[in-house]
Amino acid sequence: MKRLAIFDFDGTLFDSVHDVIVCFNKALSMNGFPTLTREEYIERLGGNIDEIVSLILKDKNSKENIELIKKDYQKLYDESNKDNTLPFPNSLEILKELQERNILLAINSNRTTDSIKYFVSNFFKEIDFVSIEGHNPDFPSKPNPYGVNNIIKKAGVSLDEVVYIGDSKTDIKTAKNAKIDCILVSWGYGSKKEYEDKYILEVIDDMYQLLNFFD
Repeated sequence: MKRLAIFDFDGTLFDSVHDVIVCFNKALSMNGFPTLTREEYIERLGGNIDEIVSLILKDKNSKENIELIKKDYQKLYDESNKDNTLPFPNSLEILKELQERNILLAINSNRTTDSIKYFVSNFFKEIDFVSIEGHNPDFPSKPNPYGVNNIIKKAGVSLDEVVYIGDSKTDIKTAKNAKIDCILVSWGYGSKKEYEDKYILEVIDDMYQLLNFFD
């Protein structure tokens, strides 16, 4: 039986891409770089901030340019209202239900821990997450299982009692590297090609389907 559910953040619990796109395009325009479309951004998401900026800049991804865009993006994002970053439908209800079933809950993301905690404190106040592991530049980021391993150790459960819930190939690789099961959600930023990966237990179209794994 599963006792610990580890959730990805962007594209799984929260629809966050719009605010990210707006701030990245502003940072690119300010520095004379071409902007990208929503589809182009989604293709580049999943890694840590340095990896994402490198992909956004394409052949202009020198170390200096990466640092320049990253700095301006982070300033713009930190100062923005983030009004368009909202939980996906039924996320809070399902987290509450899982919590009532005594399932341990955690978040593992390449977004910074402080950023995750900001949204959790605003939207998921009723949820007691056993651990929130965001990106820390001093440690490996997803798909390295470093964060997942920390969560599992803190939760005190065995690998077969854990399931990772995400939306992209990065999440599948993270689960594989951690040797834990994986569920993919269809409402995030993944693609149909990723849904065909035989490693995942199931692709779900509704948050309520998660409850089937915790009977």
